[in-house]
Parts: sequence; structure tokens; C-alpha cells
Amino acid sequence: MFIEKVMPRFSETDALGHINNTVLPVWFEVARAPIFKFFTPDLNPHDWKLIIAKVEVSFVGELFYGHEVTVKTFVEHIGTSSFTLRQEAWQEAWQDDKCCAIGKAVMVRYDFIAKSKQALSIDEKTALNEHICQSS
Repeated sequence: MFIEKVMPRFSETDALGHINNTVLPVWFEVARAPIFKFFTPDLNPHDWKLIIAKVEVSFVGELFYGHEVTVKTFVEHIGTSSFTLRQEAWQEAWQDDKCCAIGKAVMVRYDFIAKSKQALSIDEKTALNEHICQSS
């Protein structure tokens, strides 16, 4: 599992004082960087090897400005050319250690020149498998 700490910015709040629902996909993307490095170690966009096939976010609690958020990222499933990541946003201090949002992203190994999916390599599957977990 990978852990990323995020300090919400005031600009990320909505009129009700909650973290806006458009912010979570951005935080989840930031927290996927360690996974991206399995495929493109220097994160050079000209050598990118992944596309997103699906992203979903379920909001199960409120997140607030001024309180650090922990984003946990782990691999939920590994297929032939794709894998699914599960991500959770926790606001421990403010929410009594409560998960406030759950995200899932389906990532596909992709060849941008051939414009087609590619099978995950053995090394890529091994790296992903080290972070597999069913839930937290």
C-alpha cells in the first residue's frame, strides 16, 4: 500500500465548507504516482505507458479544510493488460479515523504508437502484486 498525505487548500472547499467533489479525483491521481513509476520510472510523459479506462469515486463521509487527509492506494486486481487500483481518503484527526471517500481506477498498459493495449510484463505484474490488497 502507498500512503500520500494531502493538506486541503481553502480553494478546494465548496459553499458548504466541505472539500469539493471535484477535488478527490485530483488527489487520487497524485497518489498514483508511485504506481506510475513502475511503468515510467522518470515520469516522462513522452515515454508514458498507461491510460485510464475507468475512474469512480464514492463519497462516504465529509472532508474538511484545515485537516490533513491521508490517501491510501493499493492494487485490487491484476489482469492481462490492466489492473484496478483502490484508493481511500481518510481524515483521521477530524473524522475519528474514518474513510471519507473510496476511489477506483482501472489502468491499462497501452502502446501509444500502435494505439492498442499491451500485456503487462512479468516485472510490472510482480511490482503490482507486491501492493495487492482486497480492502483496508
